[in-house]
Amino acid sequence: MKISPRALMVGLSTGLLVACASPGNNTDTDLTTTAKTESGLVRGQGAEVKKFYGIPYAGAPVGDLRWKPPQPAKPWTEVRDATTFGDFCVQPQEYPEQRGGMSEDCLNLNVWTPAKRTNERLSVIVWIHGGGYAYGSGSHPSYDGEALARRGVVVVTLNYRLGLLGFMAHPQLTAQSPNKASGNYGLMDQAAALKWVQRNIASFGGDPTNVTVMGQSAGAHAISTLMTTDMAQGTFQKAIMQSVGVMRPTTSLKDAEQYGLRFGSDVAALRKLPATDFVDLLKKQPSGRSLATGRPISIIHDGYVVKTPDYQAYATGKFAKVPILVGNNENEGGGATRNWPIKTVADFQGFVQQSFKGKEQSAWAAYAVPSDDKVTQALADLYSDTEYLFGTRELLARYQDHGLKSYRYVFTRHRNEATAMPIHGDELQFVFDNLQSPHRGKNRPFNATDSATAKAMADAWVRFAKTGDPNGQGVPGWAPYNPREQAYMEFGATPVQRAGYTGKGIDFVRDHFIAVRR
Repeated sequence: MKISPRALMVGLSTGLLVACASPGNNTDTDLTTTAKTESGLVRGQGAEVKKFYGIPYAGAPVGDLRWKPPQPAKPWTEVRDATTFGDFCVQPQEYPEQRGGMSEDCLNLNVWTPAKRTNERLSVIVWIHGGGYAYGSGSHPSYDGEALARRGVVVVTLNYRLGLLGFMAHPQLTAQSPNKASGNYGLMDQAAALKWVQRNIASFGGDPTNVTVMGQSAGAHAISTLMTTDMAQGTFQKAIMQSVGVMRPTTSLKDAEQYGLRFGSDVAALRKLPATDFVDLLKKQPSGRSLATGRPISIIHDGYVVKTPDYQAYATGKFAKVPILVGNNENEGGGATRNWPIKTVADFQGFVQQSFKGKEQSAWAAYAVPSDDKVTQALADLYSDTEYLFGTRELLARYQDHGLKSYRYVFTRHRNEATAMPIHGDELQFVFDNLQSPHRGKNRPFNATDSATAKAMADAWVRFAKTGDPNGQGVPGWAPYNPREQAYMEFGATPVQRAGYTGKGIDFVRDHFIAVRR
């Protein structure tokens, strides 16, 4: 039979297509160390887990873009090297071990993926770091995503603008804004990064419809706010909040603008200053806050990004109704208050009464101590209650009001059999299973029990990210929270379910904050 040249070419082409699609051959769905993003190709590194560092998710917020919402990243034509971390945002020198340089051009993120093909649609965890909105980065070794990624999820960590560059409001900035608001630029950055994940994570084998946003301290507080803002709706399906400072007093736009005026009246002149000047300016400016007032550099109730204070949003149901995993450490306030000059009963009584003016008698009734040797822990408990435990309990209560699923934990592991209770931040290397990582220039010792606890926590966190339920091997019978039993999982030497965890004066703190909101 005679075969025409055209038929021969069609047959050869079809055969080539079948061959390319056969198992064992590369196809356009294979995930290599080169991945496609909306701005261009990026080249990472790794085999079992592929790592892509320093990918811009927004343009550099410099020059005229300082104190403006994040803009789209500029595209590139050549394959972009993504084997080294991008710059982290301008901040004080808290972490000598941070990877990358420091600059104002810092709106980048990192991706760890175990996917072999782009169509695997693995669950995604997006990490938002803490640091009081003043320091930290997605490139810190404690937050390295490889150990979690090996459990079958895509991990993303990100940077966002910090300090005055990320959260300063100012009357001139408000006047220049089409939204008549200022501040919250760091929160806008986080929302922009989450939207980038929605548009791009499938190229890394991730599922944009199964994203868990996860953070600690300021990062957790930011998440609790992202759950209430229109800017981030639909960008995540679950949330993990560690040591969250939710439901506290917020700073109004007017008050935040007045604070911003302390650093200069002319925004044009402020835009010309070197970015690092703002670290020194903030350091020299006393915050003027107490335990019962809002932070001047923090999330602002600006009427645009944050239209409603969180306590109102959660009470009225105007928030993303996603499953949450939330909790705290055993002695949250122990580190923050360690060096405070409050050592005697008289010192402590004066501090308590000064912090809660108009409620001096009931405040002291809630926190009174009989002797000087009890003051240090009582001060830490007061800090824990006002900053974290009150808000955690209220958030869980609002979830119950709306019939939503939540899980609570308390971290009590004394690392390497130390006598001191775990303080704020001590759980971080456990949930990332990165106990070997340096922190503040030091490597902390750990033992086999610590490693087992880290494995149990990381496994549970990943299961929650995949399914919305942390239960499984190593974590027996973790019941959802309800206000009757108040069940929580205690992560100490071994995970144990307990019930009824509460702080010393949470009821007083709740009543006080309700009163001052009126």
